[in-house]
Amino acid sequence: MSTPVRVIGFLVALAAAFGIALGVGNAVGPFETNDEPAAHDAGHAEDHDSDESSATPAADVPGGLMISQDGFTFDLQQTRAAPGQDVPVAFTITGPDGAAVAAYDVEHDKQLHLIAVRRDFTGFQHVHPALASDGTWRIDLDLTPGAWRLFADFKATGAEALTLGADLEVSGDNQPAAPAVEARTASVDGYEVTLDGELAPGTDAELTVTVSKDGRPVTDLQPYLDAYGHLVALREGDLAYLHVHPDGTPGDGATEAGPDVVFYATVPSTGGYRLYLDFKHRGVVRTAAFAMGTAGTTPAANDEPTEAPADDGHVDH
Repeated sequence: MSTPVRVIGFLVALAAAFGIALGVGNAVGPFETNDEPAAHDAGHAEDHDSDESSATPAADVPGGLMISQDGFTFDLQQTRAAPGQDVPVAFTITGPDGAAVAAYDVEHDKQLHLIAVRRDFTGFQHVHPALASDGTWRIDLDLTPGAWRLFADFKATGAEALTLGADLEVSGDNQPAAPAVEARTASVDGYEVTLDGELAPGTDAELTVTVSKDGRPVTDLQPYLDAYGHLVALREGDLAYLHVHPDGTPGDGATEAGPDVVFYATVPSTGGYRLYLDFKHRGVVRTAAFAMGTAGTTPAANDEPTEAPADDGHVDH
């Protein structure tokens, strides 16, 4: 056989083999890779672009770990800020069409809840920004140097409720706080608040907070966000944001206005958790902070009551 004939035969065979391989590839489908971790520790991120996108299965990830989910994105106008009181912060929630969302349903008495937490848990604020007609939310925050995590808890009209998280780096020198020990009693402005109950992964745990002042039980708590208290739970490490539901509703004829307020919380894993209770009394909202672990992982007990976060205590508007 001549050389040209052998070359032609080789090319025909090669083409046939390639066609078979291509057919197998189309039948199986393209190979996909996902380099994103299932849960992002934003403390190692330089900016919010490294957070999870909506490609991560939402059912497998607790709230607040992703910056984007179900087509919605928490878009901070700036991811770095100077420290100080009344630091302006602005952001939008963009929808699946890429435009800023302007229509929200009221959840827990507000259209959107913004939680700002310093990653060493020495700062905490629960505030309610103002919404402009162009879909921009604005609020002033009291920020100390360090890494902060911001959570936007909202329900866009026609969509499911979401909690998205984004990082805010505040410039300046800071010393991270020491690891927490268990703290189930908090002292704030003369009030003593205790937390009772046990957390267990996958279980709807009953938690009871009891409020007293000057040694006397407080029985005239005022409604705050459609309840006699609002409780936020965060997992240590990645700051996963957990929804906690109050038991009862003010004015329902059965729910008492203190001293006990009951909540139900389900944690996704073993480990340590920080909890923050906002309660309203005599027209002022105060915050009590706690630290506790799941069964078998509870830190060493702390007999001293914890002090409230430095930025607690505000009049509710």
